[in-house]
Formats: sequence, structure tokens, C-alpha cells
Amino acid sequence: MTYSRFHDLNLSNAVLIFADILMLSGTFAGTQVFLFYFNPEYLSHSGIIINVLNLIYYTLPVQLALLAVGLYNEKLRESYSGITVRILVAISLAYMLSTSLYLITPLPFPAGFTREWMYGSALVGLMIVRFIAIRSRYQMLGRLKVLILGAGERASLINRCMRRQSDRVHVELTGYVPMPGDNRENSNVTPVLDISGSLEDFVQSNHIKEIIIAADERRGNLPTDSLFHCKMEGVQVIDIIDFIERETGQVAVSHIHPSWVIFNPHATGNKIGLSLYWLFNCAIAMLLLLITWPILIAIVVMIKWEDGFRAPVLYSQERVGLKGKRFSIYKFRSMKIDAESQGEQMASRLDPRITRVGNVIRKYRLDELPQLINILKGDMNFVGPRPERPSFSSQFEQQIPYYNHRLYVKPGLTGWAQLKYPYGDNIEDTIEKLKFDLYYIKHKSVILDILILIRTSEIVLFGKGR
Repeated sequence: MTYSRFHDLNLSNAVLIFADILMLSGTFAGTQVFLFYFNPEYLSHSGIIINVLNLIYYTLPVQLALLAVGLYNEKLRESYSGITVRILVAISLAYMLSTSLYLITPLPFPAGFTREWMYGSALVGLMIVRFIAIRSRYQMLGRLKVLILGAGERASLINRCMRRQSDRVHVELTGYVPMPGDNRENSNVTPVLDISGSLEDFVQSNHIKEIIIAADERRGNLPTDSLFHCKMEGVQVIDIIDFIERETGQVAVSHIHPSWVIFNPHATGNKIGLSLYWLFNCAIAMLLLLITWPILIAIVVMIKWEDGFRAPVLYSQERVGLKGKRFSIYKFRSMKIDAESQGEQMASRLDPRITRVGNVIRKYRLDELPQLINILKGDMNFVGPRPERPSFSSQFEQQIPYYNHRLYVKPGLTGWAQLKYPYGDNIEDTIEKLKFDLYYIKHKSVILDILILIRTSEIVLFGKGR
């Protein structure tokens, strides 16, 4: 197995997070020095503990907001002006979150306009840090120089799953070494290397840090002695499936073997753990209802305004949940009342059945808010594979390998696939989303759920929904 990388956390992200924390701590310290200069008794009145809590109430909301708007995603394709807009949104969110923390805890607000000064300084500081990071190409930090053993169909997975340059920011591909039994007819991998000497000498002279095993036929074709020698010298040796999983956050469904499923280390959890997890989901659902109730009322009014007072606001639809159990999912109606008069059909990106209000609420995922009821009822979790309609689910189970493994966990309001893949409306898109769903099922944890929930904010804030 490959060495661990916590989902999207790597050296480049770690350096950027550290730079942000350093900058935020510097602006906080500068503010304290400024206040002490004009009022020498300031620190004695506030105390060390209060100052530490003020530092946490300042830096933590900013860090969470930066994560929520996608500024710790080194694969983010934005211009500097776009990044500046995201920083402005992050600072605004952080200020509101910090204000909420002061309101619900006994800690007093800092004197005067101290917080405003700090957040204004943070805005300028973050813009400077991001400008330096972009100019210095921080994404290239910690890049691994890798060699691929294999130049056939299996090796071509890298081209198919990592097409864009941004997908390869963590690795430098030295080349592909053809192996006996490789099917090279449709692989089109480049560059193909011809190693005249020993593999270990080539690895050492080219400073290779990782060898990817991607041969189409491994039995009797791999240079096991050379690979063992390389491993003893500290070179990582990993399978192509693990490599793709680590770098892209997906599982290559068409190339995994049944053994992958059998030996997949997925914990089912005990009753106490499942109960606590349900309470965790219910607590977030209740909190979200308290925050969004004005939006809920506004959506009801808009739907009634467009379609008439007698028009239904909600609609329910049968979906497949945990272990194939069927349940009714709730949504705000975003399509015309007679949308399925011609029978069931998958929604498409530019579906003419979608209303004007529907276009808006789908774009910002607001049509999903009634599913908080499903979470409170226990039909769904906040995070998990999106539930499918029974007819489509049966069709996909017959056509797509391992599709039924999505039913091993509760469906979710949002998920890893929704973060990683745009809206899809055909079987090819369903296969692509399954790759991310299987990754989530394998790595499912509360920490991953929290990460997905925070990063879902980017989809809502910047209208990246359906």
C-alpha cells in the first residue's frame, strides 16, 4: 500500500497553511503591541489566557473560511483577481463566525475596533501571501519524481485519470518502462524509456523517489530483485491503483480486482458509534435549520410567486438507501409540476423542465435543504453517496461493476463525488462519480465528513451546484 496522505493535505498545502498562520499570528501580535504602546496597562487588564483565546477566535475562523472557499486547493484554477474575491468572502465569513463565537461564549469582545483592524490586516496579509505563493509556484513543493513500470493499457490510466497539468502538481513523471505482456496498441503513453542497464542504477542516477507498478501482466515479468533493492534504498514501490487513488481521490473501478473489495479495510462501526454519528448529523441539521430558516421562507415565497398560490412547494421521490432500503426524499420543487408526465428520466444540465426559481436554487444547492428532514429521520447522513431512484439504481447495478457497494453506507446530502466531479446526466458520468464514492466508502471517517462539509461551502457560495 502507498504511504498515507490525508486526502488533499500535502507539503505544499502544509507550507501555505503555516504561512497563513504565521501571518495571522503576526497581525495579532502587531495589534497587541499597538494597543500596549498607547495603553501600557492593556495586557495586564486582559491577561494571557484571554489573549490566547482571542488569538484562537481570530485565527481559527479565518483558517476554516479559507478552507471553505477553496483556497487550500492547489488545483484551483483561478486568476489572482478571482483569488482576491475568495479572500474577501473568506474574511467576511471569518468575521461573522468569530462574532458568533463571542456571542455564545462568556469571552468579552476586544476593545474598540481591534477586531476590525485585525481582519483588515488579515485581508492585506492574505493577498500578499497568495501573491508570493503563486509567483513562487508553491504547488511544486514536495513533488515526487516517479517511474512507471509498464507502458500498456494499465499504465494509460494515468493519462485518463490525470489528464490536466493541475492533476500532476504532486508528481514528476520521468517516463514509462515497457514490460513483457503490455498491451500497447491503445496506450499512447509518453515518454517510453529504454533502460539499457539495471533498474536500480537508473533509479539512483535519476533520483527516482517512487516506482509505480503498472504492468498489464505481472506474473513472472516484474524485476523483483531490482524492486527489492530499490525498496531497501528508500524508494517507494506502489501499485497503479493505489497511486491513482492517492493522487485523484478516486478508485479506478474498471481496473480493480474482487480482492480489492474483499480486503478493503472498511469498518462497519458498533451501535454506540453509529448512534453518536446519528446525533452528530442531527446536531448539524438542527443548527443548519436555525441558520437557514429565512432562506427557506424566501424559497417558498418565490416558488409560489412563479407558479401560483396553489402550486406545491415540496415534492417527495422514492430513493434507494442503506442496504437497498427505500425511502422518500424531500426537495424543494425546482421543475415544472408536470415534469414527469412522459415518465421517469434523469435530469440534465440544461433541462427545459427546470423553472426559473429552480435554476437558482439548484445552482446554490438550496433545493436540497428539505433533506434535513431525511437526516433527522435517519434515512440519510450529511455526507455520503447521493441516493438514486430505484429504477436507475437497478439499471446501474447491472451495467456498472461494484455499483451496489454504494449501498453499504447511508446516502448523503453532499459527498466526496459532489466535491470532485461536476454534475453528470449519463452512465459515463455515473461511473466517474462511483470512483469517488468508493474512495469515500474506503476512507470514511468523521474527520473526512467534516472536511467535505466545510468544502461544500465553496459549492454553495460560488454557485457550483447543478
